[in-house]
Amino acid sequence: MTPFDSARARLEGHIDRQGMKHTRQRVQILEVFISARHVTVEELLRAVQEAAPATGAATVYRTLKLFVEAGIAHERNFGDGQARYELAMDDEHHDHLICLDCKVIFEFEEQEIESCQAVVASRHGLTLRSHRHEIYGSCDLREACPRWPAS
Repeated sequence: MTPFDSARARLEGHIDRQGMKHTRQRVQILEVFISARHVTVEELLRAVQEAAPATGAATVYRTLKLFVEAGIAHERNFGDGQARYELAMDDEHHDHLICLDCKVIFEFEEQEIESCQAVVASRHGLTLRSHRHEIYGSCDLREACPRWPAS
């Protein structure tokens, strides 16, 4: 089953449980969202409108909130004042490195960090269920990064 098929099945089940209507726009937004990484509402709206120009901002915003409720998306805030959304896959985990200068978000996995978190949680009498790990800094992309502010 593809990530789209899995997400669509989860969305349809959630919509059915909530007694909501199935709409073509939600499926169109899901199709675009599946390939996005750390997307804002505005970025997703622009991408969706390329395929479906009549789609409005309120529809995209409400649909993203629905994706979060259905467990399809995670809402993230990386300190820049904008909510960003990423696909929530049950079998995938990663952490984030965020450049405070150019705003690039790097995903990473580090087994040592995962192991240490479990040890620390256990030391405090907790069974680790989930976590979010974000590291903020400045990257070395200043000259090469197109998002770096001009001096």
